[in-house]
Amino acid sequence: MLRSRGRRAVAAAAALLGLATAVLVAQSSGPTRSPAPRRSLTVATWNMCGVRQWNCADTGSPAVKQRELRRLATRAGARVIFLQEACAGDVEAVRGALGTSWHTAFRPYGEADRVGRVGTVPCAGAGQGSAGIAILAAYPLSSVTRVPSQQPTVGLRRGILCASVAAHRVRLCTAHLSPAGSDRAHPGWEFRDDQLKALVAAVPARRTVYGGDLNVNPPGDGNSASWVWPSAPYDVHQECDGSPDSARSTHVSGHKLDYLFTGLPRVRCTVRDTGASDHFALVMRVGTD
Repeated sequence: MLRSRGRRAVAAAAALLGLATAVLVAQSSGPTRSPAPRRSLTVATWNMCGVRQWNCADTGSPAVKQRELRRLATRAGARVIFLQEACAGDVEAVRGALGTSWHTAFRPYGEADRVGRVGTVPCAGAGQGSAGIAILAAYPLSSVTRVPSQQPTVGLRRGILCASVAAHRVRLCTAHLSPAGSDRAHPGWEFRDDQLKALVAAVPARRTVYGGDLNVNPPGDGNSASWVWPSAPYDVHQECDGSPDSARSTHVSGHKLDYLFTGLPRVRCTVRDTGASDHFALVMRVGTD
């Protein structure tokens, strides 16, 4: 919940304004279903750390990141990949390399200043374009939607991006949430609770896969920010790793920050170190019969 009525009013208006600018490191976990589903879909999420000025200069060149993104599609078998801290140029280059059957949806980040101006965040390097979140898929994407959510009044506005894959009748949403202190004008304001509610509200109860870099540890006694989590992600849906107690690290710091939730049967869950980011990729196969 919001802890300040003033924050709700100001942040809501600012968020609407912002919308207008538009290696394997662990064994598989989670249940293996028997018999195997006749049809399945493999979805991955990866924070690419592609914005070099965000302490990413030592995580690999654009060529290395593009290679690892292609490997998620080819070696890991992901047919849908959620991306955060991605450069538009990298996403488009990989889409082109994978072939004409692949499609993308991209939303740039917004950077809001103290007088209300909102600009995009450029990626370093010629042809890299803006930084943002993306969905890369081996199927046509329909009903592509930018989901409104509370965002900082001053600072980086991340966001939520959804799309549908008709071939599997699945609604997909990738998100990049705002960590504590994201609003430079109001560093004490918390946004993840409202952003998680908006994310959950954007997906159906069953035929969905959603997640991304949520910038928060799983709920539990050891997490003082557990209150930001709504009940649905672990009660209505299931996470790639299963329960919060079985969650594995997805960041070099030892924290789990990256998630994939679904209402479909989970078949397999893998954490994959690409060697080209401070985040590991999370890969989940679900049954779509």
